[in-house]
Amino acid sequence: MRLNYVETGSADAPVVLLGSSLGANQAMWAPQVDVLAKRFRVVAFDHRGHGGSEVPDGPYTIDDLGGDVVELLDMLEVEQASYVGISLGGSVGLWLAEHAPERIHRLVAICPPTNTAENPQMWIDRAAQVRAEGTQSIADATLGRWFLPEFAEDIEPVRQMLQDCPDEGYAACCEAISTLNLLPKLQDITAPVLLITTDSDQSVPPETVVPLAGQLPGAHLEIIEKAAHLVTYSHADVINPLLLAHLA
Repeated sequence: MRLNYVETGSADAPVVLLGSSLGANQAMWAPQVDVLAKRFRVVAFDHRGHGGSEVPDGPYTIDDLGGDVVELLDMLEVEQASYVGISLGGSVGLWLAEHAPERIHRLVAICPPTNTAENPQMWIDRAAQVRAEGTQSIADATLGRWFLPEFAEDIEPVRQMLQDCPDEGYAACCEAISTLNLLPKLQDITAPVLLITTDSDQSVPPETVVPLAGQLPGAHLEIIEKAAHLVTYSHADVINPLLLAHLA
């Protein structure tokens, strides 16, 4: 599986991978890329089924999505990289830290789902809806969870990303989320982890993220106030300094 990606920054700098949320593509990292590229070789990629990446028929699994990133590192001839991921991208980052620990230097997991297999039906139903009606059918509800009302005027680029996401890719990633359970191996993660959640996340509620800090050895937890799910986009002024401090 060849993933679409965009590189920014010096080719000689340490590598940082950016993994996006379900339904978004690498362009969602626009508020972070220029800041990070001053210090790092930034590789922002699209999950399979998203953006410019290939769209194989689903269902997908978290092993598929994580394995794609390992292949990307191999193709780039990068032995080890740091990783920043939000939502589904955060889950992929945790999978990488569990299953390919030698490839992950430092990890930032932002609002990551970790045990959605416990209640899979919502994701199965959403996959079916998108296959039947397209990603435009879930755009309004998704944006309502991703942003607080005061950010409603600034989110049209994100709406366009959702509507442009291939229906099969979105649905197949929903199916990957429906079988997700990363909890059993969290204690085995050795990479330093910055764990970020928000006080108003309806997509991945903070009460499902905060306990992870006690299961991840040496993890540092940050709770962003007055923010919803896509906090990298709405609160870049808060998130970017946290990323720079952890990745340094």
